[in-house]
Amino acid sequence: MWLKVKTFFRKIRYFAKRDIFTARNIVTVLAILICFYWAYGAVTSTARNWTLAEKLRNKELEAAKTQLEVEKNRLERQYFKTEEYQELMARIKLGKKAKGETMVILPENSEKARTKYLETPVEKSEYRNNFSEWLDFLFG
Repeated sequence: MWLKVKTFFRKIRYFAKRDIFTARNIVTVLAILICFYWAYGAVTSTARNWTLAEKLRNKELEAAKTQLEVEKNRLERQYFKTEEYQELMARIKLGKKAKGETMVILPENSEKARTKYLETPVEKSEYRNNFSEWLDFLFG
């Protein structure tokens, strides 16, 4: 029994040395491992580059948004300095008017005037399924 087990292991060792662990197989396995390592490196660097590009894009958008806000605030400041704005605010907040203008105070609208242009409900036509629509279309 012991001899059979010992012989079995010797056969396996001989088979492994002769058929599995040859120089050709070892080089092939090393080449495959190098390819996997290279592919892993390529995928991780691509993923890293993508995330960095996304961060850069977000930062550029933030910078553009900030630049637009600065430009908007500059234009608003210019508008607030104009005579047109100052006159408009004087009219709204202080109730001022220009020379030659007259103030016209209109009465409240009547109920009829308020409801004149309200939307009227549109009657919906009866629902017809698609098949009956096609029948009507094809056969009149």
